[in-house]
Amino acid sequence: MAAAVVLAAAILAPAAALVAAQGTEAVRPAHGLAMHGDLKYGPGFKHFDYVNPSAPKGGTVRFAGNRTFDNLNPFILKGVIAAGAGRIFDRLATVSRDEPFSQYGLGAKTIETPPDRSWVIFTLRPEARFHDGRPITADDVIFSFNVLIKKGHPFYRFYFGSVAKVERLGRLKVKFTFKKGDNRELPLILGELPLLPAHYWKGKDFSKTTLRPPLGSGPYRIKDLEPGRSITYERVKDYWGADLPVNKGQNNFDIIRYDYYRDSTVAIEALKKGEFDIREENSSKAWATAYASPAIRAGLLIKKLFPNKRSTGMQGFVFNTRRAMFGDRRVRWALAHAFDFQWSNRNLFYGAYTRTKSYYSNSELASRGLPGKDELAVLAPYRGRIPGEVFTKQYDPPAAGTNRSLRANLLKALKIFKGAGWVVRQGKLINAKTNQQMRFEVLLVSPAFERIVGPFIYNLRRLGIEARMRTVDTSQYTNRVRAFDFDMIVGSWGQSLSPGNEQRSFWNSRNANINGGQNYAGIKDPVIDELVEKLIAAPDRKGLVARTRALDRVLLWGHYVIPNWHIKADRFAFWDKFGRPDKIPLRGADVDTWWLDSRKAAAVEAGKRGLRGLGSSANEGISR
Repeated sequence: MAAAVVLAAAILAPAAALVAAQGTEAVRPAHGLAMHGDLKYGPGFKHFDYVNPSAPKGGTVRFAGNRTFDNLNPFILKGVIAAGAGRIFDRLATVSRDEPFSQYGLGAKTIETPPDRSWVIFTLRPEARFHDGRPITADDVIFSFNVLIKKGHPFYRFYFGSVAKVERLGRLKVKFTFKKGDNRELPLILGELPLLPAHYWKGKDFSKTTLRPPLGSGPYRIKDLEPGRSITYERVKDYWGADLPVNKGQNNFDIIRYDYYRDSTVAIEALKKGEFDIREENSSKAWATAYASPAIRAGLLIKKLFPNKRSTGMQGFVFNTRRAMFGDRRVRWALAHAFDFQWSNRNLFYGAYTRTKSYYSNSELASRGLPGKDELAVLAPYRGRIPGEVFTKQYDPPAAGTNRSLRANLLKALKIFKGAGWVVRQGKLINAKTNQQMRFEVLLVSPAFERIVGPFIYNLRRLGIEARMRTVDTSQYTNRVRAFDFDMIVGSWGQSLSPGNEQRSFWNSRNANINGGQNYAGIKDPVIDELVEKLIAAPDRKGLVARTRALDRVLLWGHYVIPNWHIKADRFAFWDKFGRPDKIPLRGADVDTWWLDSRKAAAVEAGKRGLRGLGSSANEGISR
C-alpha cells in the first residue's frame, strides 16, 4: 500500500514548472482548510477563542504517568510510548478545538487544494526550525511521509493510503497527489503529518524503540528522563512558532513532568499529598470515593466536571471474531444478554454513566430510531447483505437491572444460542457439532476492571459458559493485543466529530490481520468496507452524517462488541493553582491552555503547610 514517491530535482525544469503552474492557477493559497463549509477563523485571526492570549508563561506542572514506558518515538508500533512524547514534534497544520474538523497552518504557511481536492500543496514557513536550528524543508516533509509509510505504525499505511505521489516543488513547497476517488478529507489529514528531521534520522533505524531523545521542532524538548519512572520536558525558549496565532495562549508551562505510578490507586494518593498537580479521572468509583481528603475540604484540591460536546466513541467488550466461537453474529448477541449494565451503573458506577448505543455517541453522527430518508438511500443497495434489523429496529443493547429482568435476558440468550447450534448439557453450554463447551478469557490490563468483569463472568457461568478474566502487565497486554492474541478485551475506538480515513484502520477487512492495527474485532465484511469508503467520500456535512449513521447501524447490528458506557464530561482533579480560559471548546477541556497563577500557587503552598501542621489527623484523612 505504500504510495509511489517522486522526488523532483532541486531546481524544477521549465516544462515541469509550467505544468505545476497550470494545475494550480485557479487555486489560491489559504491559511487553513475546513472539512465541510467555511473556516471559523479568517486569515487575519489573532488566536483561538478558547485561549487566553495574555496567559503568563512559566512554572512547572506535574502529571502522573501510567505504569511504565520504554520508547520515545511515538510513531512506531513497538514499545510503550512515554507520556507527552508528541509534545516535541510540530505538524504541517493543527486543528481548532471548537470546530468539527478544520486545520490551520502550523509548519505550513499556506495550504492549496482544488475544488475536487485531488491534490494539496503545502508551502512551509521560512522561519520554521528544528531544535538544532536547521530549517524545516520540503525534503523533511517527504522524508516524514515516506518513513511513516514504510517503517511507522501500520495505522499510517491506511491513514495515508490514498496518496499516489508526493513531489518537491521547491525548497519550501510540497505537493501530494491523491489516487482517483472522492476523499475530501485527505488534504486535512496530510496536515497532521509530523515534521521529522531527515538529517537526524540518517543512519538510524526509525522502526526501533529508542530512549535517546529524538530531535523535534515543537514547543517542548526532553530535558531529562529516568526510564520507566519519569520524564521531564522543558519549553523551548526560542521556539520558532511561539507567536503564531494557532499557538497563542498555549504551551504556557516552562516545565512539564510525568512521574510514573504503579496503578491508579497509588497515583490518587500521590495527588492528594501534592506530589503532582492534575489528574484526569476515568473511574466513577474513584471519582465518588477516592478523593476525600483535608485538601479537598479546604478547597485546595479541586474536583471539577468539564462538559464537552465531542463524540464519545465506543468502549465495549470486544469479541475477537477470528476465534471460531465468536464467528456467528447470533452467538455474540446472545452473550450480550449476560452483561447487566443497569446493575453495574447502580452498584459500581454510582449512577455516573449513560449506556452507549452508538459508535458515535454524544454527537449528531449517532444513529437513532429507524433510518431516515438519507440513510435509507445509503443502506438500500445492501438489503440481503446486512442484518435485516438495520431497517426495522432501533438498536438497543439488552437491559436488565433486576434479578427478574436478568433472568429473562439469560433465558432469551439460551434460545438464541440454541438457534446457533449451542445447547445446555449437564449445566454446560455445548456446541452441538463439536461437543465442546464454550470457554473464553477476558484479557485485562487494569485491575480496576476486575470488579466490572466479575459479575459479567458470574452471569456467563449461569449460562453454562466457562469464562475467566486475566489481568496482565502493560507490556504483555500491549503485545497480545497487537498480535490479536485474545478472546475478548475491553477495547475502545475514539471518534471525532468528522470521521474519515481513520475508519479504515478500525473496520477495514485489509486491516483485520495486520498486527498493531485497530480492527480489534477482526471485521471482514465487504459491505462495511464499502460504507467506510462512502463515508470518506461524503461531499458535504449532511452526507457525512447520513453515511456515518448508516455505518453505525451496520456495525451495531453486527454485534462486534457488547457496548459499555460513556459520560458527557471530562473529570479533572487538580490543585487550585492554575488559571483557565473562560470558554470550554467543543472538544472539551484542554490543559495545554491553562497557566500557573502565581497568587493561587502561593495560597496553595501556604494551605499545604497548614495541613501538614495538623499532624497525624490530617495524614489519616489523606490516606483514606
